[in-house]
Amino acid sequence: MKPAPALHTTAPSTPRRHRRTAGPLAAAALAALLLAGCGGQNAAKPPASEQLQGGAPAAAGAPAPTGKAPAAGDPASPADGSQSGTGTGAGGPALARSEPQKITIPSLNVSSSLETLRQNPDGTMQTPKDPALAGWYEPGPTPGSQGPAVIAGHVTWNGASAVFEKLKTMKGGDTIKVTRRDGKTVTFTVERVTEYPKAEFPTLEVYKNLDHAGLRLVTCGGSFDPKKHYYDSNVVVFARMTGAA
Repeated sequence: MKPAPALHTTAPSTPRRHRRTAGPLAAAALAALLLAGCGGQNAAKPPASEQLQGGAPAAAGAPAPTGKAPAAGDPASPADGSQSGTGTGAGGPALARSEPQKITIPSLNVSSSLETLRQNPDGTMQTPKDPALAGWYEPGPTPGSQGPAVIAGHVTWNGASAVFEKLKTMKGGDTIKVTRRDGKTVTFTVERVTEYPKAEFPTLEVYKNLDHAGLRLVTCGGSFDPKKHYYDSNVVVFARMTGAA
């Protein structure tokens, strides 16, 4: 089945040079984490009013993303993980940046190589070209480096099952393993699984700076509108690094 032509997800053949970015919240504002195609349909994306914009108003009392780097002395890491190794947690210190190659979710019987997701011209995050594969959001941290790494996948594709179809069934305590280019396999343990209406997507919570290596798995959920080819919610799995080998 022909994939959506707007996606460009070929991973680079060699590791990219490390670079400093403005931080996870700036990445959120730029990426606008919208899986407009997470239902896998080859259709026009929903009207702008229905999209989750990364710069959408935060929840009451929460600061809106500023796009500024953390202030001096702030333990938060930049989005590219260039301060990795300073964060700590149950899994030990965060690792240096290294691109992920494969994700394995034993409880779902999922094993997928990873596409590289960047940004579309309109600022939305690309979605995987192959519905059988998940994709890592390249402007953010790599899994295992300090900060919230993001891996996204389709839930269905033109009515057929896709890689993250069962993501919403994950539970706290489930494990996720990510194999990286440097040969390390990082283990993450799920803390919680939550579904959000796209209009209320918690941008700050998903992308906020962390003092450890975190992972967010994202797909679509909720009700599907067959006329618009559009799911009205997102499912997010929040996980934390608990080991590396």
